[in-house]
Amino acid sequence: MADACNADREQGTAFLPKFDAQGLLIAIAVDAQTKDILMVAYMDEEALAKTRETGLAHFHSRSRGKLWLKGETSGHFLRVQDIQVDCDQDALTLVVTPEGPACHTGARRCFYRRLEGDELVHFAD
Repeated sequence: MADACNADREQGTAFLPKFDAQGLLIAIAVDAQTKDILMVAYMDEEALAKTRETGLAHFHSRSRGKLWLKGETSGHFLRVQDIQVDCDQDALTLVVTPEGPACHTGARRCFYRRLEGDELVHFAD
């Protein structure tokens, strides 16, 4: 039966999200226009349902242990244009239109540095 489930999950048409032991899956927010990776967060069943219902990216805050609407305090929402599902359905790509910076630091995206040797170097957006 596990093989049938895996085959269904990996090659079928049914959406069968595979949450980890903590009830989470990875969600990668990608800018619909630039294709830049904006941020990586986690979703639980509630966050996924709210995202699908509202069209706004919701995540599970591991530090606060609760549902988190991206932009609820900053006003920098992520409007979801498309949800892409990986082969074994344990990670999602959210193709989004950002309404302001995606990073809590105020940077346009969370990935704004590269590793060069042992140093982190900022690069321009």
